[in-house]
Amino acid sequence: MSAIFGLVLVLCWSSCRNDFEFESNSGNLRFSKDTVFLDTVFTNIGSATYTLKVYNRLNEDIAIPFVGLQNGQSSSYRLNVDGEAGKEFSNIPLLANDSLFVFVETTFDVAPTGELEFLNTDRILFGEGAGQQSVELVTLVKDAVFLYPATDADGLVETIPIGLDEEGNEIRIEGFYLDFDELNFTNEKPYVIYGYAAVPNGSVLTIDAGARVHFHNNSGIMVDAGALMQVNGTLSEDQELLENEVIFEGDRLEPSFADTPGQWGTIWIREGSIDNSIQNLTLKNATVGLRVEGNATSIVPSLTLQNSQIYNSLDTNLWATTATINAANSVFGGAGNISFHGNLGGNYNLVHCTLANYWNNGFRSGPALALDNFGQNASGEVVAEDLQQANFTNCIIDGSVQVELSLQQNPAAAFNFLFENCTLQFNDTAGVFEGNPLYNLENLSNYQNIILNGDMDFEMPFENNLQIGPDSEAIDQGKNDLLPPLPQDILGRDRISPSDIGAYEYMSSN
Repeated sequence: MSAIFGLVLVLCWSSCRNDFEFESNSGNLRFSKDTVFLDTVFTNIGSATYTLKVYNRLNEDIAIPFVGLQNGQSSSYRLNVDGEAGKEFSNIPLLANDSLFVFVETTFDVAPTGELEFLNTDRILFGEGAGQQSVELVTLVKDAVFLYPATDADGLVETIPIGLDEEGNEIRIEGFYLDFDELNFTNEKPYVIYGYAAVPNGSVLTIDAGARVHFHNNSGIMVDAGALMQVNGTLSEDQELLENEVIFEGDRLEPSFADTPGQWGTIWIREGSIDNSIQNLTLKNATVGLRVEGNATSIVPSLTLQNSQIYNSLDTNLWATTATINAANSVFGGAGNISFHGNLGGNYNLVHCTLANYWNNGFRSGPALALDNFGQNASGEVVAEDLQQANFTNCIIDGSVQVELSLQQNPAAAFNFLFENCTLQFNDTAGVFEGNPLYNLENLSNYQNIILNGDMDFEMPFENNLQIGPDSEAIDQGKNDLLPPLPQDILGRDRISPSDIGAYEYMSSN
């Protein structure tokens, strides 16, 4: 009974107490770091949130009389202290031998005149007077050219048409047409694109060597019918340096986003756009890397792709529909679905390409290479188009699953293909494809000089480093009488006869 009475007294005393006593204290705090380095950001784009932990090592409760940014309300940094957002705070309680979190973000709106990169600095001040302590804040900010759709007085964002739905209604997406003075992307500043930047009919988008193009979520480039795009990346004099290649990627520069797929939309080449060319491009972290729509009657290539790599797309690295594509010395790496998809027929010639799907972001539904000659039209009807030819010469078709090739034919249309001096990951242990004539590897009309289920000895395939090592079965197995010849590999290194299969020529370090 006395124990219950004592408990009641304690509860009554604590319920009557309005607060705890905190001693104002400066100079005795400890911090998880003395400088918070926020990763590189573009002007006008907010950073990720970074964490600073503040410790009270004393055996008494304290109140920090002041916590705030040295530049006060004009600072480009923002804080969240003990669950409260702001830039300046007073009397922050901190229990004995306890800690609190301070969260830091930044957005820098305007670059100093003439500065392409600059350090944005500030500091967080703790306490007052002689005992005041501080933690430095440092962010590298890059100036950029921002391209985005207009917004009208009612807040409606500009859109562009992309086709008709089944009822004949126009479908539009958020985007804008590039003006004449926006049709040359240089290497002077990075470009950041919001929405789809469309190249209008009759125009040419030229992207210079060394250009860096960053895309916001659900953004990309659309090349309209009658327009074309030329990506003019080049090799550097030092083959180990890549400053002259062109890079397409997302607009989040933090290291945690370096290998995050699906950060942006696609590069979309529409039906009626022909003679597009891409050289020395790295395209990564898209939803669909390249979307190429062609026309069965066109004799001019939809796209010529050389010395380029596309990888880490959430769905497909290159999805072509009834297109004509010539690709050489190019790499199609890991993708959440298919590395290279030739859909609804078309005309494809790939020489010295590496198609290797080593996806490491969860379950993968598709193979490294898929070819078919059918699809659905806008009304949902199944239609077929001739696969006029799909020639793969000196190519690697590989990946992390047993079968990395899918061939699907509608008998209403032609289905012509040839693998010549290629490696092929096709280990049909379950006999699923037994008796299917498309997979008759002894048919010389379709398969010649095939290395089946060979060891490619890739350097780091799950990191999309698909250079081959000394134990690769692709070494010296290439066909050499190519027309036109390819005397160099994707890195500009001389191919040694007999050449190696794939985009990379093996070079011994000795």
